[in-house]
Amino acid sequence: MRRIWSYFSIIGIVAIAIVLLNYQPLRSQVIPPQFIAQVQPDVIDLEQFSRQVKKLETKWENDYERYFKRDFDSSSKAARKIANILADIQTKTDIKPAVIWAASQPDFLQLVLVTPGNQFISLKVKGATKANVIQRVRELETGIGDRETLRYLPPARLIYRWLIKPLEPYLEAEQIDTLLLCTGPSLRSLPFAALHDGEKFLVEKYNLANIPAFSLTDTSYEPKTEQKVLAIGASEFSKLPSLPGVEVELNTIVPKLWSGRKIINQDFTIENFKQAHQTGGFDIVHIASHSHFSPGSPNDSYIQFSDRKLSLNEIANLKLDSPPVDLLVLSACETALGNEEAEFGFAGLAMQAGVKSALASLWQINDAGTVVLMSEFYQQLKSTSIKAQALRQAQINMLRGKVFVENRQVRGSGIEVNLPANTSELETQNFNHPFYWAGFTIIGNPW
Repeated sequence: MRRIWSYFSIIGIVAIAIVLLNYQPLRSQVIPPQFIAQVQPDVIDLEQFSRQVKKLETKWENDYERYFKRDFDSSSKAARKIANILADIQTKTDIKPAVIWAASQPDFLQLVLVTPGNQFISLKVKGATKANVIQRVRELETGIGDRETLRYLPPARLIYRWLIKPLEPYLEAEQIDTLLLCTGPSLRSLPFAALHDGEKFLVEKYNLANIPAFSLTDTSYEPKTEQKVLAIGASEFSKLPSLPGVEVELNTIVPKLWSGRKIINQDFTIENFKQAHQTGGFDIVHIASHSHFSPGSPNDSYIQFSDRKLSLNEIANLKLDSPPVDLLVLSACETALGNEEAEFGFAGLAMQAGVKSALASLWQINDAGTVVLMSEFYQQLKSTSIKAQALRQAQINMLRGKVFVENRQVRGSGIEVNLPANTSELETQNFNHPFYWAGFTIIGNPW
């Protein structure tokens, strides 16, 4: 039987040796023996590899269909077909994408990789048991919430060693710069951007996007030169905390940066939104309002409009696919981290909404941080058609201190942005901490 390694170049064979031999402990901590990972390549042929991918994709697609109680149009693709799609995107754009599937098993972490250069990699990371992964993910999420310390760093480095380092030789062999991350339970709410290799965050190395499954993702590429934004939201709510930065946020996006239309406060109703969408031909819909992905069914997750909550189940009724919306942005989003049902809602947002891509956050940050990140994202989006690339550059500008707030004014940015008068000094400090940028995630098509 023809073996899958017969498809690899000498580079690929050397890469396996690198993974097996160059697995050193973290310099900043001693790893307990139970967390030391050993990487075991699966030696299987291409047909077996395709079946492995199809099994993961089918399982997760069925999970999403049960959660949302609907059938999603999809077609399973063989590994070679996926690689061809990636190669086509590489030809049409200036990026080099790859897909990583990561599934936690009781005794190991399963990693599967497909690249545009026809590398088909399957690895088992022993030591990264499901229990260990869940524990470290929780430690990372808790650590990021403590914005005054570096508590997030040890788990961020350990998860990197489990999830990314075993695949690095293959990624580097093709100079991959964009990762489509398709993950199972316990990893869907992972803030991938905050993973750390000891010197850099993952977002400093790759454009990142979460996908529910490759077969559930619209991977088409249609570059657009002129786009319009429907920017909507509210700053005051009867039963929820106020969002005083919303008006600054929306006024910055439209008309300072993009052409389009704004709907604010009391006019921010579901019917007004539907009417604007149907008649306006907007490519991007930006919603600045409370959005929650909660435990339970999709009925328990919602976007708050001025007149009522719109449940995640109802979002399909907005018909954002007719006319088609390229990107849906939820700027004041929050997810019940670690809850599998909430993870389904977050990771499945783009396909449930009927849009090609979504941008949402795993947790809600303060007004100042949101205004800074969103203004940077929309500025970057004007110079690139790759949404994940625009988000990545905005995040890098925050973590490297290239954009900051001084005297309630955003500095280092390409435009003038003044924060609300009630913005406190405490809210404008330390934007380099991953709390302020790592939660924002591209969901679905990264380009």
